[in-house]
Amino acid sequence: MSLIDKLQWRYATKKMDSTKSVPQEKVELILEAIRLTASSSGLQPYEVFVITNKAIREKINAISWDQSQVVDSSHLLVFAAWDTYTADRINQSFDMTEKLRNFKSEAGDIYRQKLLSGYTARDAETNYTHAAKQAYIGLGTALIAAAYEQVDSTPMEGFDAASLDEILNLKAKGLRSVVMLPLGYRKADEDWLLNLKKVRKPKEDFVTWIE
Repeated sequence: MSLIDKLQWRYATKKMDSTKSVPQEKVELILEAIRLTASSSGLQPYEVFVITNKAIREKINAISWDQSQVVDSSHLLVFAAWDTYTADRINQSFDMTEKLRNFKSEAGDIYRQKLLSGYTARDAETNYTHAAKQAYIGLGTALIAAAYEQVDSTPMEGFDAASLDEILNLKAKGLRSVVMLPLGYRKADEDWLLNLKKVRKPKEDFVTWIE
């Protein structure tokens, strides 16, 4: 199957088979795709939590409108963004870049100072919103990677974020939950959405070429 064929294959799985587990190597590939994806200024201002613990997932299900994928999936990913940008976080990112590339540059120092002065001056909510947008880039990459591996998934915003933050102790880590992504395998005989035609805008209404 080509990538487009696999994207045609994927859908927001509504019923997952709790008896089937995604192989560890496929989960690791999806996580690596998220790690390698783009983010603004390369800061990667979010983390991914992989939850397999049933008791914790039952707690999450209770604050997620009882969406069965939370407990029936093989792995539950939670994307959690930085609650704000700090000088330490920005400096750690630039320091790591300089260490891995084994050089410093004047342009890099100028850009570091630009982010330090601009981001740390903003209020925390503005910064969290920006960081959360980066997490959604990771989510998009995860959806494509999962489809490539023919692993079912469903992006979820339907949960009480404050409660999820408490369950995962995110505030202590300087994080706030953004979105969840269960990974697993469809339960074909119980998923009402499986056999419905995929609906997307026609290309001519979606893409505009400016030449």
